[in-house]
Amino acid sequence: MPEGDDEADATESAGSAGSTESKDTRDALAERRGLDAPVYEPAEDSGLLASAAVEHARGVTLEVGTGSGWVAEQVRREGDATRVLGSDVNPHACRRARDRGVEAVRVDLLAAFRDGALDTVLFNPPYLPTDPDNEWDDWQEVALSGGESGRKLIEPFLDDLPRALAPDGVALLLVSSLTGFADVVEYAVDRGFDAETVAEESYPFETLSILALRHRDHEP
Repeated sequence: MPEGDDEADATESAGSAGSTESKDTRDALAERRGLDAPVYEPAEDSGLLASAAVEHARGVTLEVGTGSGWVAEQVRREGDATRVLGSDVNPHACRRARDRGVEAVRVDLLAAFRDGALDTVLFNPPYLPTDPDNEWDDWQEVALSGGESGRKLIEPFLDDLPRALAPDGVALLLVSSLTGFADVVEYAVDRGFDAETVAEESYPFETLSILALRHRDHEP
């Protein structure tokens, strides 16, 4: 994790290029806004998640890895959630989100939230597959790098999601084709979720999908 940011808030956010597709994606991001920025700025993936979240979010809603807080802000302004929270490991991101009026806490994924406390969980995870020998060691790496598989944070998120998500809740997870869509679905199903694609967009270097995840054993 980058050094020099030891703000004590209270309670973390895809990566370099092990493949040509990943490098193209990283270069496109760099060209648009510069990789030296300490906070991930809204992009196509943010817009896709925000649209789905405005439609589906209800009750207490948490955006994990909120970054600038833009998605959470759209949900708060346009959706039906009763309370919208943002979390991020990046202290710069927490400050930016608060500047947008988002309740933001510095936390690692879902660790700080009580069992069943969240009606809706949103997550645009770091998902770019990253060559360990080609890491950046800055906050953009934290926001973009998904490790060698692209699923470095997706899997621990899905491991803890059954605990934190309310019995009738829904999680909206953005998944890139770069991370292996079928692998993510299989991992989620193995952890007791039904998975449904509720939005999808294709780009020259990847396809982005929003998976709606719900407890399989919940009876309305």
